[in-house]
Amino acid sequence: MIKNRTAILTLLTGLNLLNYLDRYIVAAVLPKIMEPVAKGGLGLSGLEAGLLGTAFLLGYFITSPLFGARADKGKRTGLIALGVAVWSIATFATGMAHTFAGMFAARITVGVGEASYATLAPTIIDDFTPPGSKGRALAIFYLAIPVGSALGFLAGGAIESTWGWRYAFFLTGGPGLVLALTCLLIAEPERKLREAKGKLLDGLRTLGKLPQFRRGVLGYCAYTGAISAFAFWAPKYLAERYAGSLTSAKADFYFGTVTVIAGAIGTVIGGRWSDRAVRRVPNANDDALPWDAVPKKQGTNAILRVCAISMMIAAPATALCIVMPSPQMFFAFAFVSEMFLFLSTSPINAIALRAVPPELRASAMAGQIFAIHLFGDLWSTAVLGLLNDLLIPMVAMMSVPLVFAWSAYLWWPRAREAT
Repeated sequence: MIKNRTAILTLLTGLNLLNYLDRYIVAAVLPKIMEPVAKGGLGLSGLEAGLLGTAFLLGYFITSPLFGARADKGKRTGLIALGVAVWSIATFATGMAHTFAGMFAARITVGVGEASYATLAPTIIDDFTPPGSKGRALAIFYLAIPVGSALGFLAGGAIESTWGWRYAFFLTGGPGLVLALTCLLIAEPERKLREAKGKLLDGLRTLGKLPQFRRGVLGYCAYTGAISAFAFWAPKYLAERYAGSLTSAKADFYFGTVTVIAGAIGTVIGGRWSDRAVRRVPNANDDALPWDAVPKKQGTNAILRVCAISMMIAAPATALCIVMPSPQMFFAFAFVSEMFLFLSTSPINAIALRAVPPELRASAMAGQIFAIHLFGDLWSTAVLGLLNDLLIPMVAMMSVPLVFAWSAYLWWPRAREAT
């Protein structure tokens, strides 16, 4: 059995990297998938291409509450292993699709597999991490988001240019099957379980009444919708806007490089900043206090403030990168934008674990995932695709920083919620 905390964190972080690599492979090879059938693509419209992102999220957000409710009553490692195996097989199946309907179905199945892992892995990390280091541990785990996303762009572009877009899915589906079996060896930390008779809706109703959890989720909905639409369509926007100096493959490479460097820096800073913000609040990390004690709530408000400040910087930086006249200036402002976008990744997920009763943490992660996709990126990639069909691309893309600014307002903490 795997009992070492570093080994468990490394394994779960590696799986999260594969998770996000898989998600952004689609964005990397999207221009080739959209090409006419005669050229090897599927001949998709902008709306259909955007719906591929929606398909993944349908499976992801619909099943995440079910995994969360089940995990709050028993072992999590078997559910994680099952999910990883399902998403790996479905990723391979994506490369075999020859119609929009076939690819849509494969991406739904990928979402079902990823739902179990993304819902449950953070709760295991939270259980075995000391109070003063939770932000740092989650930052390491969520560091896989920018790295995996960037690898999705980089690997997708490189594989597509060498062997074609289908091989991008064939070559990324296999490693997950090996790691799925390894998950079964994780020794789960001791924790308080929900009563077996507890119902899914009862847990979600309880969570919905918690103001800090609710505020965190609302801001996360706006953030997720905007960042997913931006990441999905930015490579295509780059290739078209700077057509004289950037090919599609180069756009994938440079965007991926900026994402991995800026995202990694931002994620690490966010984890350390949130830990430090909580430590400034007296007794906020005192395990002897109940989860809903005033110092605990004040600590949660400190983390919410970190999230809000990051978005107050990311929003104007994103707007500036969209209007820049050269790719070099685009990437300069995109670096600032992505650094502060990813800065909030660890803190906002820490809020979902801090602001709820311990026995509802898996349900909290599941409920958050359900909400941010239903009200965020389930429809945002398709909507931005439709806006690109109807408007000038620059005008369509400017909707993204406006939503980032809205998330800053939603995340800004309210003192009355910490009493």
